Amino acid sequence: MKSVLIAMSGGVDSSVAALLSVNKGFKCVGAMMKLFQGEVDSVKCDKTCCSLDDSKDARSVAFKLGIPFYVFNFKDEFKEKVIKKFIKCYQRGETPNPCIECNKYLKFDKMINRASELGLDFVATGHYARTEYDCGLGRYLLKKGVDVNKDQSYVLYSMTQNQLRRTLFPLGNLTKKEVREIALSNGFVNANKSESQDICFVPDGDYAKFIKNYAKNDIGFENGNFIDKSGKIIGRHSGVVNYTVGQRKGLGISWKYPLYVCSIDAVKNNVVLGDKDSLYSKRVFASDINLIPMDKLNSAIKVSAKLRYKQSEQPAVLHQIDENTLCVEFDSPQRAPAKGQALVLYDGDTVIGGGTII
Repeated sequence: MKSVLIAMSGGVDSSVAALLSVNKGFKCVGAMMKLFQGEVDSVKCDKTCCSLDDSKDARSVAFKLGIPFYVFNFKDEFKEKVIKKFIKCYQRGETPNPCIECNKYLKFDKMINRASELGLDFVATGHYARTEYDCGLGRYLLKKGVDVNKDQSYVLYSMTQNQLRRTLFPLGNLTKKEVREIALSNGFVNANKSESQDICFVPDGDYAKFIKNYAKNDIGFENGNFIDKSGKIIGRHSGVVNYTVGQRKGLGISWKYPLYVCSIDAVKNNVVLGDKDSLYSKRVFASDINLIPMDKLNSAIKVSAKLRYKQSEQPAVLHQIDENTLCVEFDSPQRAPAKGQALVLYDGDTVIGGGTII
């Protein structure tokens, strides 16, 4: 009998993933990752992930399914790998995606290691994505979830071959509507639970306030200059942490035409402003790359690419510059590629891979 460690968050998706795993006859163990909790830096734990309510909901579903349930304390790892990196990225003038880092270092690293320690074969999550083994390539592939509105393959592009081999996505062929219907028909307490739309450890969306309180230093908050594309000073800003590429609102500067943040130079403490056209680029580079169907790209290939989670895919040509750098040339200029965000590449419904925009 195959055995599965199910990552349960207390939400409806991971709960239904647990149910489907049980129904397939797997030996199942439920587990919740304790990542961020307590009255930390003005962030109340009842508004963050892994809150007491979330834990109660996950435990309730596990009890209903008759499977063991554990809580794994990964708070130190989450602090080191996710929160500290999030803060440093903003202090460098970048725009991080902490969900990708959490998946990379915790859900598909720490959890798989913990599954091995418990003698379990797989880890199952509530992500809307699919895996497939390609016999011709001799590799595991990552595929989009069938629900185009919920597909989460973008935040999973960094998965390794071993992680794909050891991971199950029970919801990959379902829609969100179908998942809620399954939860309702099985009497789950969280069947109608709302989804979090914010970063779990910054539930109010005020990143600057969180960074100020958590980092307990002034890095990124020093006043500096707004400059135009030629380098001319056109105003003063309140610290690079308060801005991101593409931003228009909240600049506090009047000009003869609308101004946008085009780039951020944290070293010189300058924020470069320009008109809307200044935001567009056809060529985007990425480092810290991961390719899934192959170890390396031997020649340029046509792909579709996304610079942001909710962006529609755009046609492009992919080049590999060196072992850790990709270059994507889009057919048409793309708005506001931001350093720190993920560039993710597709061939149809198959994830080619991706990297961090530089």
